[in-house]
Amino acid sequence: MRVVYGGSGYEQQRDSLKDVDILIGTPGRLIDYFKQHIYNLRALQVVIIDEADRMFDLGFITDIRYLLRHMPPPEKRLGMLFSATLSFRVSELAYEHMNDPQVIKIETDTVTGENVTQRGYMISNDEKIALLIGLMHHHEPSRTIIFVNTKRTADEVWGFLEGNGFSCAILSGDVPQRKRIALLEKFQGGELKILVATDVAARGLHIPDVTHVINYDLPQDGEDYVHRIGRTARAGSSGDAISLVCETHAMSLPDIESYIKSRIPLEMPEASLIAEVDPRSRKRPPRRPRPANRQQRGSRNSRKGGGGGNRGQNRGGRHR
Repeated sequence: MRVVYGGSGYEQQRDSLKDVDILIGTPGRLIDYFKQHIYNLRALQVVIIDEADRMFDLGFITDIRYLLRHMPPPEKRLGMLFSATLSFRVSELAYEHMNDPQVIKIETDTVTGENVTQRGYMISNDEKIALLIGLMHHHEPSRTIIFVNTKRTADEVWGFLEGNGFSCAILSGDVPQRKRIALLEKFQGGELKILVATDVAARGLHIPDVTHVINYDLPQDGEDYVHRIGRTARAGSSGDAISLVCETHAMSLPDIESYIKSRIPLEMPEASLIAEVDPRSRKRPPRRPRPANRQQRGSRNSRKGGGGGNRGQNRGGRHR
């Protein structure tokens, strides 16, 4: 078995693809090696697409269709699509690339995990950070994922947590693959107790013993909510899912409750949960170092700019 993915280990992964029975990978890296004839799909017997609905959301469906077209025909292989939320687009893909597809569902009484304790706090935008810090002091969670909707908010939350004594890290789509793996290893090993994450961490990660999931921002739809809180209470354990229902994102609450077919208990936070947070306590991520010889670089740019202008004038004269 081999695993291939983007962001690191390009040559090492490529060289390892010899006499492989099971190949797991992300679409881009799989197609890259396939086009180089590092492996072929002629003898393929089973194809499994995990998080099939997410492939559409992330724009990978064209790549998925490319791979499926180069596999043996549907009647000569077994195809399986796995998804916690089966959308119409996934069903369309199944009928397009499967032979007489069948739907298999595991029915549960609730859409969300039975062992997840859900609750929400009504809070103003101005007090969200103070409530988050207060919750962290109150619960002292051993392993927590804090979900936000944007990278900018992730930077803000990270800065205030770090500035108030909580060591944490950001996991978002722009984090390089090697760093992402290192962060997850620290989180799983207990060296890092808090992750501030965008929805890149809402799916596909099995991290045991996550005690708390906090939706600092409510997601925009119910599916994302289900996937987020599904990071806790895994494999029969229990966990808490806390949502901060603020002025900006409260409008998403009815859609979420409609999707999960239940109400999320809401309450106003007690005064003891609102921490006193100095606005100046926020830390800023370190900036990338600038090139040392800025003056010389500027001089070169100026000379290039002048030359480009002259060439543009000459071309204009020829056109006239």
